Amino acid sequence: MSDPINTRMKNMPTTVISTSLRGPLDWPNATLASGDAVDIVARLKEESTVPLRSHGSLSLNRALMAAGLVDRVQLTIFPVISGRTGTDPIFQGAADFDLELLESRTLDGRTQELIYRPALHV
Repeated sequence: MSDPINTRMKNMPTTVISTSLRGPLDWPNATLASGDAVDIVARLKEESTVPLRSHGSLSLNRALMAAGLVDRVQLTIFPVISGRTGTDPIFQGAADFDLELLESRTLDGRTQELIYRPALHV
């Protein structure tokens, strides 16, 4: 059975930025773009009539934040401590940002979804 969030994502237009993938992609409504990711996202942001979302690539998200292209950061907190199994911090090596809380909600009685507006820390 398909999850409603995954179904929604599959039905939305998607741009995949990659230097190694070749088309066609096995994803509905997907466009493959190669080149400088920051330039591609800046162009998409200017052209899009809807907010863009970035999923999955920590290095891409760090680069987009450093370029000032991120308007909101959605942080989901899962109540678990990964002391033995945890690895590198997600934003290791990234610039420092101040976060202004815009929205918050509890998803299942434990998991918190927090949406912030990032601003480069000076």
